[in-house]
Formats: sequence, structure tokens, C-alpha cells
Amino acid sequence: MTHEIAIAGRQVGPGNRPFIIAEMSGNHNHSLKRALAIVDAAADAGADAIKLQTYTADTMTLPGAFTIADENSLWKGRELYDLYKEAYTPWEWHKPIFDRARERGLIAFSSPFDETAVDFLEELGAPVYKIASFENTDHPLLRKVAATGKPVIMSTGAATISELDDAVNVLRQAGCQQLILLKCTSTYPATPQNTNLLTIPHMRELFGVQVGLSDHTMGVGVAVAAVAFGATVIEKHFTLRRADGGVDAAFSLEPAELSSLVIESERAWQALGYVQYGVQRAEEKSRLFKRSVYAAKDITAGEAFTKENIRIIRPGLGLAPKHYEELLGKAATKSIKAGTPLSWDLL
Repeated sequence: MTHEIAIAGRQVGPGNRPFIIAEMSGNHNHSLKRALAIVDAAADAGADAIKLQTYTADTMTLPGAFTIADENSLWKGRELYDLYKEAYTPWEWHKPIFDRARERGLIAFSSPFDETAVDFLEELGAPVYKIASFENTDHPLLRKVAATGKPVIMSTGAATISELDDAVNVLRQAGCQQLILLKCTSTYPATPQNTNLLTIPHMRELFGVQVGLSDHTMGVGVAVAAVAFGATVIEKHFTLRRADGGVDAAFSLEPAELSSLVIESERAWQALGYVQYGVQRAEEKSRLFKRSVYAAKDITAGEAFTKENIRIIRPGLGLAPKHYEELLGKAATKSIKAGTPLSWDLL
């Protein structure tokens, strides 16, 4: 059984509606004004949290180290160093973004990509840490984050099961007692076909932790479906308008879509309920509209019941349909008017 986890006062777990994270990433397009507008839009849409990424191009890679050649990549031809220079969130922006989030009732946190970022986020009072998929094998970073004693949310993309087992053990041995894993497919965008939501309950049982979804697919359908498999956290990239461009804009939600995700994921969670058979209290009045056996014609005393003079119709005030064949050929004990529900005392 996975335990509830408190993140800045918000209970996260199976007994609560899904925890919705709006990932800003580089969608601020190097404008603090736009970044603050994204915070406001996430709050207006009903998200629980806004997430940043804390790195610089120099903490991620080196100039000239790698150029993306993948024909299917959104970033084909881009040098990695230049891409991170475009996408990074200036560290001096973090405090005003965190402050705006708190003003709007949002939980603000971030993914640190090296140990200096953890120290910086600790100074800002980050209430939770996110480990990105490509960092889930960086054991020194995992130990640094775990040592804060804060809850940790870790994406599991592009990792073998052995690497995930190592990562979970490293976090736990370094002091992490509140861990949530996110099923993640590290392609941008991802497809429904490579999302494999059936992994969510398996991962939950395997590691004994809450599991959510870091979702890079288009739209909200996959994320809502994940809730049916027990996802307690949903993370989606978020922007004001995809048409505005930006490194992650192509697979990011717009405000109306984020609002839809908040609403529909809560509905999916509410619909889970429990294993239920029988008549629910809410259905009791509807029992009236089940079928039963009625006299279809006037029947005289002593006349036999036939397929012509009795029928199975609504409502359910007469004998149950299962008795229909048993009634055929039996004699009426008294005259019966058409439209009368049959009862045992009439035969």
C-alpha cells in the first residue's frame, strides 16, 4: 500500500484528486514577463504546481560537444549547448517566479541538473524536487537531492529496470523517504502507442511507491487514462500558445487544454470508486423501470396465460421476467384487465 505524501500542504496519493504539474521548461522564450504570465495561466487553469528546470548551458554540456542529427527530432541540427542556452531559465528569475506562484496558490519547484542547482533551490525553499529522466542515473545528484529530506518525484524515461532499481535504492539509502516515480517516454513528442500505461500499476507494486505520468503526448487523453491505472501525479509541458514557438512548444498544452486536464483527470479519479455489484442507492428509483410480466389483453377467470395475452414490459411492478415461461399455460384465478402487472395470487 502506497502512503500519502504531503507536498507544501497538498496531500498527494490515491485518496486525493491527481496532482497536476504544469512544466514551464523553456516556454518562457527568454521573457520574465511571459514566464509570470505562464504562472498566472497555470493557476487560472487549476493546476496544483508550476515546475521549472534549474541549469545553465555550462552545467549541462560543453560548446561543440554534440549536434543533434536525428531526422525525427524537433531539434535536428541544433548544437546541444546552444539549445540549452535558449531553453534555460535564468536563475535570477526563479525567485520572482516562485513568489508569483505562491501568490497564486501554486506550488513552485524545479528539476535541478547539478549539485549547485540543489543548493540554489534550497535557498529558495523548494518544497519538493524533480529528477528528470536523463538525470535518473546521476547518483551523486540523487544523493544530494535525497539529503535535503524533501519529497522527490523522479521520471523513469530512457532507463532500464536495473537502472531504476539502482536509482530508487540510492535515493532511499541517502535519506529519501517520500518518493513518487513518473512513467515517462523520453521522446518529444511521445505517442500513445509508446506510452505503455500498463506499466503504472506494475511499477507501483515493484517499487512500493506512488506512480504518476510525465506525459509528452499531444492532448490530454493519455494523461486522463493514466488516472484509471492509478496515476496520482500528472506532469505536462505548458505554454500560453503553441504558435508562439519555443523549444518545447510543439508538445505543450495551452491554457484551455490544461483546464480540461484538471477537470477530466479529477472526474476519472472520482469514477474509480471501488469494486461494486448490486443496486446502488442512487439506482434504487431506477429499479422501477426494469421489465416485468403484465396482462397484455383482458383475461377472464380460468383462461390460460399465453404469449398473446401476457407480455414482458416496463415497469417492474409485476412478476420478474424469469417467471414468464413458468406462467404460460397456467390459468387465471380471476378476471384480469389489460395493463395489470401479474402477481402470484392471480394464478
